[in-house]
Amino acid sequence: MPIPRLLSTLLCSLALVSAAHAADLAPLKVANQKSTIKALLQVSGELESVPYQIQFSEFPAAAPLGEALNAGAVDVGALGDAPYVFALGAGAPLKVVSITHLQGRFTTAILVPKGSPIKTVADLKGQRIVTTRGSIGHFLVIKALREAGLKTSDVSFVYLMPSESRVLLENGSVAAWSTWDPYTTVATTQGDEQVLISGEKLLSNHLYLAATSEAIANKRAQLEDFVTRVDRAWQWANAHPEQYAAAMAKVTGLPVAVHLAAAKNTRMERVAIDDSVVRGLQNTADIYQQEGLLPKRIDVSKGFDASFNQSTSLARAQ
Repeated sequence: MPIPRLLSTLLCSLALVSAAHAADLAPLKVANQKSTIKALLQVSGELESVPYQIQFSEFPAAAPLGEALNAGAVDVGALGDAPYVFALGAGAPLKVVSITHLQGRFTTAILVPKGSPIKTVADLKGQRIVTTRGSIGHFLVIKALREAGLKTSDVSFVYLMPSESRVLLENGSVAAWSTWDPYTTVATTQGDEQVLISGEKLLSNHLYLAATSEAIANKRAQLEDFVTRVDRAWQWANAHPEQYAAAMAKVTGLPVAVHLAAAKNTRMERVAIDDSVVRGLQNTADIYQQEGLLPKRIDVSKGFDASFNQSTSLARAQ
């Protein structure tokens, strides 16, 4: 057989084998909170040439997303520290397979109106604070109060979703609002609010990709590929804040300027799953248990799978 025809035959055979392998890979069911991960992957080009089907399911917040993971309705999803702790506390068979650190000024913050007499966290004693129960905003208040020598019993909480919270701060019904980006950027750039304290140094500011034990056992190849794509997508977003902001604005309905400000002031970097990460989350879980938000102490070390760390180097090499 002539060499050109032989090469053509070999290439066709390889293509058929590759297609057959892709067909053998089961779909990966991804929990998507307000389309953020899907939009990130789309705008960065990471949804192209995926050798398996990605089935996105939409969730309005982290709590129902965690419940879906717990029920096995999805394979993998992104959660912050607090929602992941609550999912583990509910007995969810989950493990973190990838961690992205969000470094930025106002990734999380406690906000007060401009001109407020509240100048320090200590001034919050006896005041009403609005936040979302079990959220990273809620945890920020707890940590900030502890740092100031106060207890949660020294303040009154009003629990609402972010979309409902800002109006209470604006009309004076509460003294402070603890939330996260893009709400912090909206309030500080378009509203009449200012940052009392940010969570830049008080919190880990980690975003966890958590997968079910069943998915780790049966969809390892898909998960390895997926976490690598997400890592590359965050790197792309770091380098292309304008395009990333435009994509997110379409999802949230917020002005592009808000997302651009947040994108330029935030950098996302993947960090390895190691002992320091586990200790940090254990501290979060212990504080929630001490505050009576978890019924018993949980061992978070069972909720990590460090074997996926190697996909970090794969993302960097591609």
